Amino acid sequence: MTALTTDVSRNDSAFVSGFVALVGRPNVGKSTLMNRMVGSKVSIVSEKPQTTRNIIRGVVNGEGYQIVLVDTPGIHKPHHRLGTMMVSRARKALADIDVVLFLVDSSAQIGGGDRYIAEELSQIESPVILCLNKIDLVESSRRNELLAEASTLGPFLGPKTLSAVTGEGIDELLATLVSLLAPGPMYYPEGMVSDSPEQFIVGEIIREKVLQLTEQEVPHSVVVEVESMSEREDKPLLDIAANIYVERLSQKGIVIGAGGRLLKEIGTRARLELEDLFNCKVNLQLWVKHKENWRKDERALRRFGYYESE
Repeated sequence: MTALTTDVSRNDSAFVSGFVALVGRPNVGKSTLMNRMVGSKVSIVSEKPQTTRNIIRGVVNGEGYQIVLVDTPGIHKPHHRLGTMMVSRARKALADIDVVLFLVDSSAQIGGGDRYIAEELSQIESPVILCLNKIDLVESSRRNELLAEASTLGPFLGPKTLSAVTGEGIDELLATLVSLLAPGPMYYPEGMVSDSPEQFIVGEIIREKVLQLTEQEVPHSVVVEVESMSEREDKPLLDIAANIYVERLSQKGIVIGAGGRLLKEIGTRARLELEDLFNCKVNLQLWVKHKENWRKDERALRRFGYYESE
């Protein structure tokens, strides 16, 4: 995947920049859109809802502009302390945002969750662009009907149709974003695609592989804690040790798998991606541990980096 280089020059010569939040229900494609626009994988992707738990920032650089995309956890009705914190973070992320991209899954029925978010976004002062993502999954004969229905969500800009997977509509969206931004500084050095710490990225890549290979409640119960990362002095080799925590003891055996096969597959997939990321060989050691009901435990949430003071 390569970074966007579309010509979106403005009439004036001022350099423009700003922060753009990606908001929507879980699993509407916010992370996929961020990765597409940045041109590099900065946020993990999964078909499982509520994949994104933290605020992730990705940087889009172009001729005369810099856009800092802010991928937020999906806004939903929380059922535990972690869910409450995720929704709180998503809402707080809107406080200093210049533009909001309100993503709706065009391949699914517009529902109460979308309307709930629309009501919240109608109260903010920043421009909101309504984006119908996954348009590649919608028959062309249904598009006009879909646009009409989406227009009832609120007085937002658009709606724009796009596909974060195929790239359809992305150039037009980028041009619209640049037109809405004010003159400003370059917040991040050119070439920088994210401000997430390396250990956070490593933990997310490992968690992504668990999400891909497990079913039902297991993916939501998993958190990854990177214990150590160190480079060998005598060779280009990176040693990484990480713990995969689950909420229930029965889930530990599921993640490990018969004869340790599932854990080995998780490790292999993560290692290959990490080697590509760091451009060196990686020695990845994984352990599966049990922390009962960690999503409801404030001390555990603090330990795993999810705690946020109110």
